[in-house]
Amino acid sequence: MANRMTTHISRGPYKPGRIREQSRDLILQAAEAEFACHGFRGATMQRIAESAQVPKANIHYYFSNKLGLYGAVLENTLNLWDTVFNELSSHDDPADVLGRYIDAKMNFSRTNPSASRLFAKEMISGAPHLSAYLQQDYRLWFKQRMSIFDCWIAQKKMDDLDPAHVIFMIWASTQYYADFEPQILIATDTQSQSEASYQQAANSIKHIILKGCGIG
Repeated sequence: MANRMTTHISRGPYKPGRIREQSRDLILQAAEAEFACHGFRGATMQRIAESAQVPKANIHYYFSNKLGLYGAVLENTLNLWDTVFNELSSHDDPADVLGRYIDAKMNFSRTNPSASRLFAKEMISGAPHLSAYLQQDYRLWFKQRMSIFDCWIAQKKMDDLDPAHVIFMIWASTQYYADFEPQILIATDTQSQSEASYQQAANSIKHIILKGCGIG
């Protein structure tokens, strides 16, 4: 994903907002690849601009400095991961929601492995560039998700488990396939993970998680 920086703009009326959004997305993709390859310290705004095929000044239009761009890349990863979980309701079927969430997380690991690995490096380092975000918005988001789990438990839709650890298990199992891919390839004696192998893994994770929650 991150190393294919070509832009395609369909024919139609000129829409400044859409063009700006596309430019910002290209910058984020280029930055993700640069940070994943060189780390925060080694990454340069000039290489990011060259990869995104935009003037360096365009980056500073959207992001004040390298730290701001790095934080945006990490936050973008979180937002893409958690889209399925953003609109939870106590009226939802937990089997359906958790199944779709696991599928979405596994698909992200398959299509965006560099983003997952970059995020993992940040967490292993103690989240120095993302701690403020995690302590504010994300903490609230997480508590709101757990409250829905508590409603499901009260409604007997799932077993009485600690919601936090259910979510942690989903994160750990799905992100493993991107973050520790070399170990998987060595253990399975394969050259790469196919889409079919990812789907097989997703099905196994769903079976284990849903059964463990008493809803499978």
